[in-house]
Amino acid sequence: MKKLIHVALSVLIIVLGFLLVKSIMNPIKFKDEQTYRYDIVVQKLKDIRTAQNAYKDSYGQFTGSLDTLTNFVKFDSLKLVFKKGEIPEELLGQISEREAIQKGMIIRDTLRIPVLDSLFGKSYPIDSLRFIPFSNGVEFRMTQGEVVTGSKLKVKVFEAKAPSKYILLGLNKQMIINYNDGWDYPGLMVGSIEEANNSAGNWE
Repeated sequence: MKKLIHVALSVLIIVLGFLLVKSIMNPIKFKDEQTYRYDIVVQKLKDIRTAQNAYKDSYGQFTGSLDTLTNFVKFDSLKLVFKKGEIPEELLGQISEREAIQKGMIIRDTLRIPVLDSLFGKSYPIDSLRFIPFSNGVEFRMTQGEVVTGSKLKVKVFEAKAPSKYILLGLNKQMIINYNDGWDYPGLMVGSIEEANNSAGNWE
């Protein structure tokens, strides 16, 4: 009987020890996986910001459409203005660059470079730009608009969002809820349609 009790106690100790270790390791594993996933999503949001800034340079405003942004990067091009020649040293300070261009001393030319090549490189998987990593195909939420600053200046803005529930899909649901407690936005986002924040990310 004593031997049976001893065996039962030993098993109980082992089980309790296992549960204790598990209770300690689970949050650590969750945090490691969360950090890994967030790093990847942050890079994707930075890429969206890069594409949006190029779009605004070309068209004077941001876009709220992931289709439009993707097609812009895939099929559009950027202007690259360069010049050949220079003002002769003996004429420096005597004529302007505009006059030098008129006289043929300086030649300005414009090239068109594919947006994809210029921003990301040909091998970049641009068709995946719209999807939140680890979400099983959920798209970023993206909008654009205009805000008025305190100095009455109208500023074009955009925002792109990725809720944590999609970034952390498949992980412990209660840990996801606990992790989001107290956040202004439960996830990652870049830009804002409520204020002019220079397209900053909420991780910055």
